[in-house]
Amino acid sequence: MPDALMIFAAGLGTRMRPLTDHLPKPLIPVGGQTLLDRAIALGRAGGARRIVVNTHYLAPMIDAHLAGSDVVISHEPGPVLETGGGLRQARPLLGGGAVLTLNPDVVWTGTNPVAALRTAWDGARMDALLMLVPLARATARAGGGDFDIDGAGRIARRGDFVYGGAQIINPALLDAIPQQVFSLNRCWDAAISSGRAFGLIHPGGWCDVGRPDAIPLAEALLSDG
Repeated sequence: MPDALMIFAAGLGTRMRPLTDHLPKPLIPVGGQTLLDRAIALGRAGGARRIVVNTHYLAPMIDAHLAGSDVVISHEPGPVLETGGGLRQARPLLGGGAVLTLNPDVVWTGTNPVAALRTAWDGARMDALLMLVPLARATARAGGGDFDIDGAGRIARRGDFVYGGAQIINPALLDAIPQQVFSLNRCWDAAISSGRAFGLIHPGGWCDVGRPDAIPLAEALLSDG
């Protein structure tokens, strides 16, 4: 059962401006707790034992915030490597085997998505297992859905389910991509093509905290949930 977790915290947070002019998005407080601390707590409660956070924009602030903790930092001093490149750089810090990843700019209520993913993971038939949210329950989502899911749990592009920002992925998928900077979307496409990409539907609440106007929506969801 995978227990290594990568939290993506290197982005520029452009959609969250002006709040991110002088503060990295993962350190923005929502409901009295930073987004990064929420992601770390969610991971720990879900069974993650090794946690790695990547940094780039205003990295010293995240370094200072995590000082004294056992969270490991994977700093990206050059270009932002995106999710695929960032995961590949951090791979030696995560150990062998499949890894969990979390986007910190999301809040969840209900079932812990990390625990649910770990329980459902089957490495013999899966290379990717994505936590999905029905578009109708995707608070503050801008745009349509990302995926469809069939009766066996396999996913395909275009449908009424949103990728929730939590997954388990086989990092061997990274080996086929030569570029330094790339999105994990390319790994998902490879797994979909081979029939080894699956989805799990989150039964609780979810909010994309990508813009300043989403913060009160997220806080209302947390109060209700």
